[in-house]
Amino acid sequence: MSVKKLELMRIHLIATGGAVMHNLALALHHNQHTVTGSDDEIYNPARDRLAKYGLLPKQMGWHPDHITSDIDAVILGMHARINNPELLKAQELGIKIYSFPEYIYEHAQNKTRVVVAGSHGKTTTTSMIMHVLQKCNRRFDYLVGANLEGFETMVKLSDAPLMIIEGDEYLSSPLDRRPKFLHYRPQYAIITGIAWDHINVFPTFSGYLEQFGLFLENLEEDASVFFYQKDKHIQQILKKAKAQFSATPYEGFKAKTVGKETTIPSRWGENVPIQIFGEHNMENLKAAFLVCQEIGISHDEFFEAVQSFTGAAKRLQLLKKNWTSNVWLDFAHAPSKVRATVKAVKNQYLQRELVACVELHTFSSLNKEFLPEYQGALDAADIGVVFFSKHTLEMKKLPPISTTDIEAAFQHPNLHVFTEREKLEAFLKNQEWNKKNLLLMSSGNFKGMDFENFVEDVF
Repeated sequence: MSVKKLELMRIHLIATGGAVMHNLALALHHNQHTVTGSDDEIYNPARDRLAKYGLLPKQMGWHPDHITSDIDAVILGMHARINNPELLKAQELGIKIYSFPEYIYEHAQNKTRVVVAGSHGKTTTTSMIMHVLQKCNRRFDYLVGANLEGFETMVKLSDAPLMIIEGDEYLSSPLDRRPKFLHYRPQYAIITGIAWDHINVFPTFSGYLEQFGLFLENLEEDASVFFYQKDKHIQQILKKAKAQFSATPYEGFKAKTVGKETTIPSRWGENVPIQIFGEHNMENLKAAFLVCQEIGISHDEFFEAVQSFTGAAKRLQLLKKNWTSNVWLDFAHAPSKVRATVKAVKNQYLQRELVACVELHTFSSLNKEFLPEYQGALDAADIGVVFFSKHTLEMKKLPPISTTDIEAAFQHPNLHVFTEREKLEAFLKNQEWNKKNLLLMSSGNFKGMDFENFVEDVF
């Protein structure tokens, strides 16, 4: 059964408070569907954004009596459990149930689909493509995992002929244990790099790597794949792939930094100023460039548009800047992401000390068996800081970890470990910030840190 595209539907989202799920609710609402949702807890910004359009559930929790036979479809978020009362009621009534990636594919199956996959750089690369397309006045739908300047939501659904999708390898839903990116079947795909993640779902690296092999097997026939050529794991899965597709390797743009300005060479050789930096960003930008060429963006259009790209939220997001210090917030949490982000910031400001602070917040990062993967991840920083919450460990039902465990894993000569936000903030406030930068990295929020107020107090 395909999603009804031409007639308006009544759609209910179970676990509507998630980052993508609440944006999907907004997109469906903007398309004039009747949208309802439920969740056991919804935090900002999702709460306020849903409330703005009358989509915030009147009561938190699960209410099976709200699931009635006049609902056309249910979209099930990953946060829900397999025995969710509303899910059980929808199954009893025979209502069509989608995971959100399944719904996205049904919406986009007749479009040209671009999917950006990889263990790191997905959001940034997707955002780069979206930014260029918008600047060039192209019509397109999208799904991206962060807020982006110039875009109201993280999901857009329309009758546009093109869709740009961030392809996540995490599971689709409690009912659908396949990685999300296996649903999308793109004609154009990017693989940015592969580094072990999500060990709660993929307890071995070989099992994790296998998912990217399956991704290649699920491309549209004669698809085009662009891959980072120095990644040996991508090369490994490409050699084993049986599907018919073209594979194009890429390296990063050769950026130059003079003072605080970064430039890249354009088609005609002149230096084009850009507002992003770091080796990974240059690799992401090259991948975006190659795909944009394939979908009709000229060289000149691309280099003109990319000059105004500043990044996605929490992807080296500049929180504060003065004459002697910068403060960034970044989503980096996996070892490879932390290592690359710290190195990029330090190399851009060699004359300044760098305080690099990472929160261990995910199941993988808080797993004692996985901690050794972080060895050397903070080496480029002058001062390393690691924060984790004992409450988060308890919520994830993980064994305790100690300061000694952290120190043994990171092996940084000037490392400070904190488990209480107040002590972390006090440590940072007591630093002398003249000619010193701060990098905050987490997929969480350091147990409720108010970044805006904190930065204003300190800098």
